[in-house]
Amino acid sequence: MFTGIIASIGSIAAITPKGGDVRVYVKTGKLDLGDVVLGDSIAVNGVCLTAVELPGDGFWADVSRETLARTAFIDLKSGSRVNLEKALTPTTRLGGHLVSGHVDGVGEIVSREENARAIQFKVRAPRELAKYIAHKGSITVDGTSLTVNAVNGAEFELTIVPHTLAETIMADYHAGRRVNLEVDLLARYLERLLLGDKAAEPSSSGLTEGFLAEHGYLKH
Repeated sequence: MFTGIIASIGSIAAITPKGGDVRVYVKTGKLDLGDVVLGDSIAVNGVCLTAVELPGDGFWADVSRETLARTAFIDLKSGSRVNLEKALTPTTRLGGHLVSGHVDGVGEIVSREENARAIQFKVRAPRELAKYIAHKGSITVDGTSLTVNAVNGAEFELTIVPHTLAETIMADYHAGRRVNLEVDLLARYLERLLLGDKAAEPSSSGLTEGFLAEHGYLKH
């Protein structure tokens, strides 16, 4: 688990094809690796990776085909800057929100505009994730815990203050860039709870408007 508070900006030093997937070498910048051991988890742009080698100034990790297919990791190349966060401990201050490091989908930066000293981004999420994104709710973008300022369909807005721009890779964002999205865990659990006994029945559709109306959650 993570908090979505980025500890360091690192960079991809090498991407090596290996047996059908890839192994990556991530240089970790100012991230303290003194307490990291082999097998520990480190979030790279919001993707939970396992350290398999620790050469000193970074770590090697294996990236599966599943991760390459479901995240924007496939867009990274040698030299790409990345957000980094070590897994939280029981004494970690939870400054963001609970983040699993399991990406739910890939979004796209639609626009970037100045807003006083901040930058306002509009992001388009995959349609299937829109139901989990709420005004003033939490969302993780490339591993960064952020607050949603506005929602319009599958698009949402973020206002990013100078400190966040300086401490994450968000200063690099431009229209058309793909980003990793992880929705709030509570929203996913709430969806499952609302299914009640039907959660035990095989289904690929999850909640539908018909189901919600039938149980009084929607009024026509």
